[in-house]
Amino acid sequence: MSQESRIKYLPISAFATVMGLSGFTIAWEKAQTLTGFSGVAVTSLVVTALLFVILVLAYGSKLLLHRAEVLQELHHPVRLSFFPTISISLVLLSIATLEINHGLSLVLWVGGSALHLLFTLYVLGAWINHEHFQIQHMNPAWFIPVVGNILIPIAGVSHGYVEISWFFFSIGLLFWLVLLTIVFYRIIFHAPLPGKLVPTLFILIAPPAVGFIAYVKLTGGIDVFARLLYYAGLFITLLLFTQVQRFARLKFFLSWWAYSFPLAAITIATLVMYQQLGHGFFLGLGVVLLAVLTMVIGVLLIRTALAVARREICVEED
Repeated sequence: MSQESRIKYLPISAFATVMGLSGFTIAWEKAQTLTGFSGVAVTSLVVTALLFVILVLAYGSKLLLHRAEVLQELHHPVRLSFFPTISISLVLLSIATLEINHGLSLVLWVGGSALHLLFTLYVLGAWINHEHFQIQHMNPAWFIPVVGNILIPIAGVSHGYVEISWFFFSIGLLFWLVLLTIVFYRIIFHAPLPGKLVPTLFILIAPPAVGFIAYVKLTGGIDVFARLLYYAGLFITLLLFTQVQRFARLKFFLSWWAYSFPLAAITIATLVMYQQLGHGFFLGLGVVLLAVLTMVIGVLLIRTALAVARREICVEED
């Protein structure tokens, strides 16, 4: 297959790899702050930034050379939800660079936040005015466009944009509750998710975990609502860990990267709990989760590299 043909079939969901690696980077940055162990975060940040640039250039080439395929993804009931992974990647990179280069972080945050608002409006408009979406199209990836707004306060507060941060937090929190109801209705009362989408169940962890981190950033401490968010995320994590055999039997797809960012989110949230409350339990749990996250990222990188070498990625799908 020619290089141009491979670009033609580059899926927008590839940007989920940047989300996963960014979450991994931020988790290690938090662990470094608390434990003093350094090295991993800087290397991971460089790799993540390079990967993001490569994917932007590659998908930009697809837009120029194969515009019809991009438009097809924009109207696809599942792939549509992955376009905001581009803006979320910018926001996550702004969080990852916050303590390294404040100016760069601000530029990434402004660009990512503005782009994400546009994506949110576009996707919601598509949902409202759709003519072909069915309940079987619904899956946890639908959280990405609207719940991604919850990420924005994490760097936004540090940059002094408190009210804007509350604006985005409110959008994400409102639609998390709306979509959570629909997702569980779809899972319980309709056909099971196809194997390719089963890993997206891990996305259920992200909204309460990220919501907790953002809420603590906005309010400056732990209160009743913060605890509700954190323990909701922790319970969903435990629930999904009981299904580990089911996940282990799945064939590898890029959708496996859905494991990474939510695991990073609950890891960071747990380390924030330790930072705020000082309970050793949260430090121990955070270290365990960080070890699991590191192992998962390692497996994902190896499996993705093998899939690329075998030309199983960027191919026409059935």
